[in-house]
Amino acid sequence: MSLLPHRQTQLKALLRRLGLTENDPVDWKLLDLALTHASQSPEENYQQLEFVGDAVVRLASAEVLMEHYPQTSVGEMSALRAILVSDRTLAGWGELYGLDRFLWITPAVLADKNGRVSLMADSFEALLGALYLSVGDLSLIRPWLSEHLRAKAVEIRQDPALHNYKEALQAWTQAHYKCLPEYRVEPLDQNLPQQSGFQATVWLGDQPLGSGSGPSKKSAEQAAAQQAYQEFIAKEILPISKIN
Repeated sequence: MSLLPHRQTQLKALLRRLGLTENDPVDWKLLDLALTHASQSPEENYQQLEFVGDAVVRLASAEVLMEHYPQTSVGEMSALRAILVSDRTLAGWGELYGLDRFLWITPAVLADKNGRVSLMADSFEALLGALYLSVGDLSLIRPWLSEHLRAKAVEIRQDPALHNYKEALQAWTQAHYKCLPEYRVEPLDQNLPQQSGFQATVWLGDQPLGSGSGPSKKSAEQAAAQQAYQEFIAKEILPISKIN
C-alpha cells in the first residue's frame, strides 16, 4: 500500500464500517481514487469509478430483487430498482457510512448543501466501482449492501401505492437523459357525468410518455408516471434518442 500513513488509517476505518478488513483483496489505489473529488484533482478523481459503480449498484439490486421476489413482474422490479439506485437512496447510504469524512475534496464543495445529495450518491457509486474492480465481482459488496437493498425494497413495497412511480420515473430520466420529466395537468370536464378530478400527461422534452387521471393532481401525475413506466422502462425502451 503506497499511501500516506494517515490516508491508510482512514481507508482501513472505512473498510471496517463496511464489515471488510485490510486483509480483503481491496485495490487500495482504486479505493483512494474512489474518494478523491475532481475539486482536489481534476485529472485523477472518482468520475470513472462512479461510472462503473452506477452499473454495479444496478446489478446488485437486480440480483437482490430476483432472489427475494422471483415471481414479480419485470415492470415492478424495474420500478423498484429505479428507486433503489436513485440519488436520494444512494446518498442516504453514503451518509450512513459517513463517506464525507473520507473524501479528498475542497471545503467549499463539501459545504455546498445544494449539491450534497449528488456528491454523496456519486461518491457511493465510486466506492462500489472500486470494490467491484478490485476483484471483478460483487464479493466485496453483496455482504454489506444486500441487506440495505432488501430492507429498502420492503419499505417501498409496503407503500400503499406500491411504488412512487414519479420518483422512479425521475430517477430513470435523470440516469438516461440528465433531465426531469414534465407533468402537464388539467381538470377533467366537470360538465360530463362521472368526470371529476384531473388528467395529467408526463412529457420528456417534446415526447409524451404517458397519461392518467385521478381525484387529485398528485394522483393523476402518479397515474401518468405509472403508464410511462409500464410503456417504456419495463420494456427497457429509450423513447427518444436525444434531449435538446
